[in-house]
Amino acid sequence: MTSRPLFADLHVPSAPEELLALLTLRFTPGLGPRRTESLRVHFGSAHAALRAPRSELRGVPGLDARSLAAIGTPKAAEQAQAELTEAARLGVTLLGRGLDGYPPALDALEDAPAVLWVLGDLPDLPVVPRAIGIVGTRAASPHAVSLTRTVAADLARADVVVVSGLARGVDTAAHGAAVEAGGLSVGVLGSAVNVIYPRENERLAERLTLVSEYPLGTGPAQHHFPTRNRLIAALSAGTLVVEGERRSGSLITATHALECGRTVFAVPGRAGDARAAGPHALIRDGAVLTESAADILTELGWGSVPQQPALNLPPEQAQVLAVIAAPSTLDDLQARTRLPLADVQTALVMLQLAGLVEEVGGRWSRR
Repeated sequence: MTSRPLFADLHVPSAPEELLALLTLRFTPGLGPRRTESLRVHFGSAHAALRAPRSELRGVPGLDARSLAAIGTPKAAEQAQAELTEAARLGVTLLGRGLDGYPPALDALEDAPAVLWVLGDLPDLPVVPRAIGIVGTRAASPHAVSLTRTVAADLARADVVVVSGLARGVDTAAHGAAVEAGGLSVGVLGSAVNVIYPRENERLAERLTLVSEYPLGTGPAQHHFPTRNRLIAALSAGTLVVEGERRSGSLITATHALECGRTVFAVPGRAGDARAAGPHALIRDGAVLTESAADILTELGWGSVPQQPALNLPPEQAQVLAVIAAPSTLDDLQARTRLPLADVQTALVMLQLAGLVEEVGGRWSRR
């Protein structure tokens, strides 16, 4: 005896029907991304998989008795329809694997999500996207925050999409600097796109394109974050690790990047600083030592950071601004310019008022 089909008997399902079928499989207990993709590939579509008799379903590799029994139950189909209705109400786009709009970059994953929830305009993310993931510890040092902002802003000016996880610390700095520089930034969440975590980033989230593999209303959970890191890695041509301990989410993201055939970049830190242990280990294992956006652009053959329009600045201010290539102390800038310390301080104050530089933890960097 075969199960009752959930959908009309169509040989080639329309996009809305296939999306509904994929979402139904997403809500089916016991089916993860791998099993869902096995069903889709085996039968040619998710729609066909839901119409298949039990005898044929038993021939799909990887299905156990529990997941086999759950396929085709009305509850999953009802959940899927309700999710589509709520997504439309909230302006959230659902992208199904194998359908138009689903980012080809995710094909680098063996367990790419069957359905992706997107809030905002998702940029083009082909097999090798012009995008860089920037990750690091939530308890980032002032130097790391400053360097992250400089690198993210320069990447944005070079038309590179900045991808991160909207967490505190490095993620927040990367997203904020990218959009302030006029670029695009994608936040990959460990919660639903309509549940922003942490709450203090709600305003920042409004300026990003948000992506999640979790249904609407899903709150943050500890096990979601290591899982979402694989999406950051796959949606980027390379991942930059700014700071992170040896056992951290940043290192998990770097591992996923390598598994996807992506390039790993790492920022060196101070010897003995636990937050530098992760990047140092990556560099020893072959990651590209990175101190600026130029290192990334050169490694990937993406050109250089565009020159900013010439500014009509007083000579001392122009001289100080010209030597700020990386976060620098007051003493560093005085040594490079050979100006009196008082003149350097005055120039920095004026540049800060003009929004051209910022000071974080005693180090100055370009905005």
